[in-house]
Amino acid sequence: MDLRLIERYKALDIAKVIDHEKFNNISIVHHSTVLEGSTLTEVETQVLIDEGLTPKGKPLTHSLMVTDHFSALQFALKEANNKRPVTVSFIQELNAMLIRNTGLVYNTIFGTVDATKGEFRKGNVTAGGTYFPNYDKVVYLTENLADVIYKAMQADLSVSEQIQLSFDAHYNLVSIHPFYDGNGRTSRLLMNYIQAYYKLPLAIVHQQSKVDYIEALKETRAKEDINIFRDFMSREYTLLLKDEIKKFEETTKPKQGKGFHLLF
Repeated sequence: MDLRLIERYKALDIAKVIDHEKFNNISIVHHSTVLEGSTLTEVETQVLIDEGLTPKGKPLTHSLMVTDHFSALQFALKEANNKRPVTVSFIQELNAMLIRNTGLVYNTIFGTVDATKGEFRKGNVTAGGTYFPNYDKVVYLTENLADVIYKAMQADLSVSEQIQLSFDAHYNLVSIHPFYDGNGRTSRLLMNYIQAYYKLPLAIVHQQSKVDYIEALKETRAKEDINIFRDFMSREYTLLLKDEIKKFEETTKPKQGKGFHLLF
């Protein structure tokens, strides 16, 4: 992707605009939860987070999904600011917070799994025709992923490498699918955590891109080519940055004509 967009974004100090960060976080929560089935609109998401008002005619679980995600995002951003290293327990904490009020307890032949505590699955799962790694490989694979991320973040990475690491972490965690629920949200939140750690703008997988998102994940696995997913995320990131820069520049552009008039 064009790194000049990030430089432009930072140079404009968009993040310092009043309430920009909060509205951006609400947008992240909205798109991520809609990808997982939430029916709340972005306005309903904003009102719920700002005022605690649940939308009428919508399932309560969708509102709980939103409020849990917002809390988990705030937690991730705080830990990124504290430079907390990525570990297995940290990934489990993210997942636990994301499904605190919607997670279930699963009774399997290998034991009970309380999803609300970020416990790993003890059974095999599929989604959309994709078979994920056997449950007995989950711990090893997640430990290995956390170790790879930790070691990478000890190095002096370029901006391009930082972005790439966040995308790769996203892809690899969702492909391990270590939990019974919230794998997509957790993976996207881990991506945002790494971006926040490096003071980068936070990426969004837009709800309108859901089909392309799923196809990029499938094709990356089928061809064993991480660049397919990187390219998809780069396009999403570019779209976000261009849109943010455009909106900011429009609000700061001198107005023509007679100016603002009160209407009664």
